[in-house]
Amino acid sequence: MNFVFISPNFPESFRWFCVHLKENGVNVLGLGDAPYDSLAPELKQALTEYYRVDSLQNYDQVLRGVGYFTGRYGKMDWIESNNEYWLELDAALRTDFNVTTGLKKEEIGRFKSKLAMKKYFAKAGVVTPRSAKVTTLARAMSFAAEVGYPMVAKPDNGVGANGTHKIMGETQLRAFFADKPQKPYLLEEYVTGEVTTYDGVCNSKGEVLFAASHITPGSIMDMLNEGAPTYYYVNKTMPADVEKAGKAVLAAFDVRARAFHLEFFRLTESKRGLGEVGNLVALEVNMRPAGGYTVDMINYSQSVDLFGIWADMVAFDECRHTYQGPKSYCVYVGRRDGVSYALSLPDLQAVYSKNARLFARMPQAVAGAMGNQAAIACFDTLPQVQAFVKRALADAPKMLAAPAAPAKKKKAKAAAK
Repeated sequence: MNFVFISPNFPESFRWFCVHLKENGVNVLGLGDAPYDSLAPELKQALTEYYRVDSLQNYDQVLRGVGYFTGRYGKMDWIESNNEYWLELDAALRTDFNVTTGLKKEEIGRFKSKLAMKKYFAKAGVVTPRSAKVTTLARAMSFAAEVGYPMVAKPDNGVGANGTHKIMGETQLRAFFADKPQKPYLLEEYVTGEVTTYDGVCNSKGEVLFAASHITPGSIMDMLNEGAPTYYYVNKTMPADVEKAGKAVLAAFDVRARAFHLEFFRLTESKRGLGEVGNLVALEVNMRPAGGYTVDMINYSQSVDLFGIWADMVAFDECRHTYQGPKSYCVYVGRRDGVSYALSLPDLQAVYSKNARLFARMPQAVAGAMGNQAAIACFDTLPQVQAFVKRALADAPKMLAAPAAPAKKKKAKAAAK
């Protein structure tokens, strides 16, 4: 089996995908724009060969790279990046080299266009916020009259919360249209809730081999645009309603042989047309693992190896490992350079030495949303998570409320409705 891994060095922990593929007998071929000498030793050992291009945005160079691999090793069986930035590149290469193990160019749209996603969410029976593709101020004003302020302006095809803006009123709406980007944008009604996810791997039959969920209490948009403190945590257990909605969405989108990252809002305020407090509202789907260090956090939280589970799916179409370790909450706190914290990152790690899992610098490419300094730790209870978040962000401006334990009565009432 020949596997081309696009940009295997980013994020850095993704090297473990390649390591486990090699362990499963797969011929792993790397293609990226990073110098070979900058690759981690484990990654170098896992790759049979590495083809460097000047830029992954230069399709001709990338095409020649895969062509070189094909000439030397035979037909390519898989082409993957597991990275949102390169999913359309993956699809184009699969189309040109007739690789059938993933989405091709004509299929990728339903997983990249936020408007296209909505009909599949409807098929899954999961409600979505009202939205409209708007090209004129007059149409935007009409939509605002329908849904009210605030609204969210976002690229129809975007990565994370990049280019996303909260529109608080008519003045901001006019300002947005006065300097509107050329790319297609949509307006969407604002949802008050925390983001909860369904993350995992499914096989070629669409069967979920493993899944976990993480929760982001604060606004990702505010983290990116306003530098609000960043934190989220992997849930100790999978909420039943998230699993039900997640599997329904996977079926509606006909997801097969993929790592997946599905996002939902859990309402913290009732809203007509969307539901009651505790209800789920669909946000978007992503056909790749969750970003940053989230895969590592899932591994810490659930005592699993998601890199290995994914590699088993690729090589064998099943999970060949058994995981029976303890489960915990795993929390990420992103701290920002230039902020005076009560504890330095090394001091924070020392205080929580028994709970600490990973304390490190974040790559500049993701620091806008994730912060410059990552502090990851595991705890048995949510109050312990709360205490860690407060301690890690002590003296930070724009302090957000730490994640609170879910109100069981409210959730039960919401579920009954």
